[in-house]
Amino acid sequence: MIKISFPDGSSREYESPVSGFQIAQSISPSLAKKCVAVKVNGELLDLNRPFAFDAAIQLITETDPLALEILRHSAAHLLAEAVRSLYPSAKFGVGPAIEEGFYYDIDLGDVVLTEGDLPAIEKAMQKLAAENKSVVRREASKAEALAAFAADPYKTELIGALPDGEIITLYSQGNFTDLCRGPHLPSAKWLRYFKLTSLAGAYWRGDSKNKQLTRVYGTAFYTEKELADFLFLVEERKKRDHRKLGKELDLFMLSEFGPGFPFWLPKGMILRRELENFWYKVHVREGYKLIQTPIMLNKDLWVISGHWLNYRENMYTSTIDDMEFAIKPMNCPGGMLVYKRDIHSYKDFPLKVGELGLVHRHEASGALNGLFRVRNFTQDDAHIFMTEDMIVHEIQELVRLFEYVYSVFGLTYHIELSTRPLEKYIGDIATWDRAEKALADALNGIGKPFKLNPGDGAFYGPKLDFKLRDSMNRIWQCGTIQLDMNLPERFDLTYIDQNGEKKRPVMLHRALFGSIERFIGILIEHYAGAFPTWLAPVQIKLIPVNNAFHAVYAKELFDLFVDHDLRVEMDDREEKLGYKIREAQTLKIPYQLVLGDKEVLDRTVTYRRYGEQEQTTLPIADFIALVKSEKPKSN
Repeated sequence: MIKISFPDGSSREYESPVSGFQIAQSISPSLAKKCVAVKVNGELLDLNRPFAFDAAIQLITETDPLALEILRHSAAHLLAEAVRSLYPSAKFGVGPAIEEGFYYDIDLGDVVLTEGDLPAIEKAMQKLAAENKSVVRREASKAEALAAFAADPYKTELIGALPDGEIITLYSQGNFTDLCRGPHLPSAKWLRYFKLTSLAGAYWRGDSKNKQLTRVYGTAFYTEKELADFLFLVEERKKRDHRKLGKELDLFMLSEFGPGFPFWLPKGMILRRELENFWYKVHVREGYKLIQTPIMLNKDLWVISGHWLNYRENMYTSTIDDMEFAIKPMNCPGGMLVYKRDIHSYKDFPLKVGELGLVHRHEASGALNGLFRVRNFTQDDAHIFMTEDMIVHEIQELVRLFEYVYSVFGLTYHIELSTRPLEKYIGDIATWDRAEKALADALNGIGKPFKLNPGDGAFYGPKLDFKLRDSMNRIWQCGTIQLDMNLPERFDLTYIDQNGEKKRPVMLHRALFGSIERFIGILIEHYAGAFPTWLAPVQIKLIPVNNAFHAVYAKELFDLFVDHDLRVEMDDREEKLGYKIREAQTLKIPYQLVLGDKEVLDRTVTYRRYGEQEQTTLPIADFIALVKSEKPKSN
């Protein structure tokens, strides 16, 4: 007999071995019908997989958050099975569940898949799902697995990289078998509400030297309503495309004469400057010293920093006076030179140095995407120099700052801790281990949960990545805190400690927005172009009802608002009033002021907010105070 404990503290005994399904069935047949997997001593297992030891278990039903990932991973296998039925020579890379669905990377040989082919694949998936075949797990040795996938070079490559002696698991449904760790749904009956959403190219294992596979994206849910709601959200996202809104609102432009190099238009410059001014004010209040470092520096500097060896392929270079120079892809080395200019004491710490630095990186042309992926951008960088015993406190202070800034924009976030890369990194492993522990200790100390992201650290140190969630429920990588014990060593940075001895400082790299360009792209879509008043390029539109009687008062208000540093436009064109109001709405201007006889006589303003029908009349001074009150509160 084995003892099974449940989350409510109760326990039961069962004949050994037992499966999650048998346990659920013993409690209630209706519960067994709802279960999709079981968590055994913290490990997710297939519902029908037997185990023979005492355990604490949790039965996973379709309403559990963990169940959605299992559903989507099973949907990826169903996709592969359908593709194999339609294209028998197809070979398969990997097919994981992701944030909002799943994908599978597929080698279709000479076949070119288009969006128009997706409905046929969906239909094949639906037919296979209706057969409700059981999903069967089996274990295999490395030799057995290699034999099973001898005709698939991608699977054999994955299997070949596994250690000898490791138990490999294969999952089969019908005539289709895939290499997979699992777990999976017990059968295909849950796979009813899915949709294939798009296609993309993806290099095998993310390496441009490898063959490009066809990546088929899809999503899946347990209910029809959840799927419908998601597809509606996808359509809303298309309407918010920052490239579309950037053009309609005259914010920025892109040109074939500079792929990946955005042009900022007058209204976009206002938006950008307001964001930068907010950044400056926040950082001055936080005690940062602001600098600017050169865009181009000698190759020798990049050799010292390690960028020449580890990042050379992404850098633009030039020759000046017979010497090789590089345009900076990062601000850090320039910040190191600023630090070395002076002798520092422990009393100077923490020394916070910030820079809005323009950097250039050579991105592949196929990866360029509006403001989201560009070749030149402004990093909102800062470097904080400190002693090792200050690390935990300073990281906690940074998390507080990040939380304030993101709350101003209505953005939530989660944190991921990225550790030492397996190959390209500098410094010794012991230093990396200490740095990774310090980051984890800082977050644990303030009760901030985080996800571990092994092997994804920068080449010079581990990092905390802040993943933002916008109003359309999308995740964006923006803020980062990177702990660097290596660059201070490479640049021979020192400070004088309390005993008068030279010591090596520790340094934090950090960025809040990530880049000004990308963050603006995110904000455009987050707000659908309807920016909060303090950020809006035009805050107020003055619309006189009749120029002959009301334009003079409108001009008086225009001058007054300008004197109060409000951004205002006056529409005195000889157009119909309704047309001018609708245009102001189309341009998403926060306040539209329609000025008629009553306003002129009473010396008031009547305003309507963007997106609202209600009109409100206020004295001029009260309206000015209202607009000014919408600025972010201090951190």
